Amino acid sequence: MEIILLEKIANLGNLGDRVTVKPGYGRNYLIPKGKATEASADNIARFEARRAELESRAAESLSGAQTRAGQLAELIVTLAAKAGSEGRLFGSVGAADIAEAVSAAGYELRKQEVRLPQGPIRQIGEYDVTLQLHGDVKTHIRVNVIAE
Repeated sequence: MEIILLEKIANLGNLGDRVTVKPGYGRNYLIPKGKATEASADNIARFEARRAELESRAAESLSGAQTRAGQLAELIVTLAAKAGSEGRLFGSVGAADIAEAVSAAGYELRKQEVRLPQGPIRQIGEYDVTLQLHGDVKTHIRVNVIAE
């Protein structure tokens, strides 16, 4: 299935690219979410007419993410969790917990923007956590997990 991307998609392409994807991915995810449209003659003409609007929206989104990254760059978040005598947590600290703590500190953050490639945090200590605020914007925050 050939589609036109209406925004930048990681590992797929940039705004305006015509790419071929599996039909299920296009029909069930990209098109309903408004991230792409089918590459028919009518849709290509419609896209070219809206291209300036879509590019300005993408630039606005990028600048907003860069502003948020500047605000979050020096943030240190402290989370208290129940832990055993050896520093191992009863449970874990996940992306939702980190996003909630950052939001409580006064900054907007969704759990989808928190990247924990090694999985949830299960030990007491300080951790560098990567935040993917936009396709091109990443930043790091310091998460300090202490015993409750």
